[in-house]
Order: sequence, then structure tokens, then C-alpha cells
Amino acid sequence: MTFTSRAESEPSPIQALVRVLGDARDVGRLGLRTLHYLMRGKREKGAIAAQMLAVGNRSLFFMCVTMGFIGAIIAYQSGLQARKLVPDFSMIGATFLKLLVRDLAVSVGALPLATRVGAGIAAELGSMVVTDQVDAMRMSAADPVDYLVVPRFVACLIMGPALLAIGGLVAFGSGTLVANLAFDVSPHTFVNLTFVHLGDLALAALKAVTYGAAIALVSAQRGLATFGGSEGVGWATTEAVVGSCFAIIVLNLILSVIGFFLFPA
Repeated sequence: MTFTSRAESEPSPIQALVRVLGDARDVGRLGLRTLHYLMRGKREKGAIAAQMLAVGNRSLFFMCVTMGFIGAIIAYQSGLQARKLVPDFSMIGATFLKLLVRDLAVSVGALPLATRVGAGIAAELGSMVVTDQVDAMRMSAADPVDYLVVPRFVACLIMGPALLAIGGLVAFGSGTLVANLAFDVSPHTFVNLTFVHLGDLALAALKAVTYGAAIALVSAQRGLATFGGSEGVGWATTEAVVGSCFAIIVLNLILSVIGFFLFPA
């Protein structure tokens, strides 16, 4: 099948569901192999550090800018709605921080992270596939999962939560500024930790680690499944971003339900 026919023909809902389930199965298999080589692999020295630089440092500015605007928007809209109900803004900061820690900082922040990191991983691996570098590694008895996927997986596990934590702080800072300028809420009043508990932090950490792993595995799976030359790399990059965002949304629902029972709000 050529990529032209693939783009022109829209799959039926049943075909789309079958394809999603097949992709989920392939991601699960890749995850098991990644965990195996994580324990017993022989990857190159410095590979994980290089990927941590690519995932973390090169995504920091993008994450901070994005989360700064998101925090400002949420704080402004929250203030508008609160002003319609009660003229008291004393608890708006506590409510905003509760939502930010428990869900918004990690779940909303993971989406731009998926676009930046997921696209990069898929494009890198896809380019290596279409230029036969991956086949050369297999001929040299080197498993691509060990040398290519594991460093990116570990980097996302470490730097993903770190980026989301920094993004959450930036979002809270921009929200504090907007609340002060738009609604005359002092920073001392806005910074209120009354509603935040250890369970909220634990749930946020669980989501951050899970999202980082999902972005790495989904993007790597799409990258290694690339075919068809440069056009195939484009398709793999697009599908990696879409698949990572979809995985984050599904995992958010699952983890939120689990968190409701383990860490009640």
C-alpha cells in the first residue's frame, strides 16, 4: 500500500478501532522489550545523558512559555466565574492550586510535551529506519530497542516529570500575576496550600511518570514502524504526536479514576 492511497482512503470505524488496538498491542510489546533491555542492555555510554539533554533542556523554554499562558488563562477564567457567584476571592488561589497540582499541570502540560518530544523521537527513529541504519544495527547483532529506545525511554521518565513540575510552577506564577492584576488578589492571599495534600502530589507524580513513559514508547513504536521514505517519516511523526496525545487522554481518565479511590480529592 502506498502512502497516497493511505491518505486518500478513510478507514471505517471498525477498521480504525482494529488499528488502534493493534498499535496498542505493538506499544505493549515494545514496552516489555524496553524493560528487558533496561535491566540487561548494553547501550552506549552517554546515550542517556544525550537524550536527557534533548528531551529536557531543549524543551524547557517551550514548556515554560506554553504553561505560562495556560496558567494565566485558567486563572483569569476562574476569576471571572468566581466573581459571578461570590465576590470573595480569598479561596481562588487554593482552588486553582488544587486543580493545578492534581491534574492540570501534568495532564495539560503533557500534551505540548508530546508534540515536542514525541515528534522528535519519531522523526529521529523514522529517519534511521528509511536510511537503513536500523537494519545495519540488526546485522551487527545490536538490538535497536536497546541502543535507540531505552535511552529515550529513560530520558522521558526522568526529564518528563521534571519538565511538568517546572511547567506547573510557571503556570502557578502566571496565575498569581493575573489574579493580582485583573482581580486585585494579593500574592499572599493567592498562594494558599489549604486544599493540597500528599495524595494530590502522589497522583501528580504517578501521572507525570506514566505520561513520560507513554510518550517515549508510542513515539518510538511509530518511528520504528516507518516505511516509504521521507513521506513515511512525515506520517510517522504525525501519528506519534496524535498517538501520544490520545494515550495521555486515555491514561488521564484511568489514573484519575484510580486516584479517586486511592487519593480522594
